[in-house]
Amino acid sequence: MQYFSHDGFELAYLDRQPASGQGDPVLMIHGFASSHYVNWVSPGWFKTLNDAGYRAIAFDNRGHGSSTKSYEEADYTPARMASDAAALLDHLGIERAHVMGYSMGARVSAFMALSNPDKVATLVLGGLGVGLVDGVGDWDPIADALLAEDPGTIGHARGRSFRAFADQTRSDRRALAVCIVGSRASMSEEDVARIAQPALIAVGTKDDIAGSPDELAVLMPNAKAFHIEGRDHMLAVGDKSFKQRVLEFYAENPL
Repeated sequence: MQYFSHDGFELAYLDRQPASGQGDPVLMIHGFASSHYVNWVSPGWFKTLNDAGYRAIAFDNRGHGSSTKSYEEADYTPARMASDAAALLDHLGIERAHVMGYSMGARVSAFMALSNPDKVATLVLGGLGVGLVDGVGDWDPIADALLAEDPGTIGHARGRSFRAFADQTRSDRRALAVCIVGSRASMSEEDVARIAQPALIAVGTKDDIAGSPDELAVLMPNAKAFHIEGRDHMLAVGDKSFKQRVLEFYAENPL
């Protein structure tokens, strides 16, 4: 792991070139309560991209993994987290990259596509469909679950799931409880329509969080939807068909 500084945070990142040498960069932004390792290394994305000749880059979002934690809601807006991603590309001297996010990371990626359009060559939104616009349900019970003293008292099913995930990843649950409030900003249909980059919107057919990928795709001028068959929100990120479709998408839209 390496680190860079931005906006008062020390942010951990991993940057791996393919064995063949210089490859086009793919910047990956992980989801809520996850990390670069859980979302992108462990499910095989770094290997998949490197084997295909791409430079794989991922970082731990503020409040996550090995990066600095904050307990202020204002630090976790998608716009501020998107600025971290843009700053990492600057730190690495990369002018343009493929940008791929999953769940919360997809939301951050969408905001980055608007705030730094010249840096984002293509956009992959995984685990997030029309929820980018409509919202993705009531997350207050999840914040409560993250702060519960005894996980056995958590009655909310999704809250139990995310609490177990946070405990498994040894996350700072207090920082996550703040993050989940600050990071939920939605995007208007008008703003979504301004995302002009080629985009792939991939959602599991059993995902009950993300919202329809088709409904989001029709709001964007250059987007395609992809259904990850038989996968829910937690399992879709590592699906083989998802990886294959992303590689096809990059081949169709080279830097």
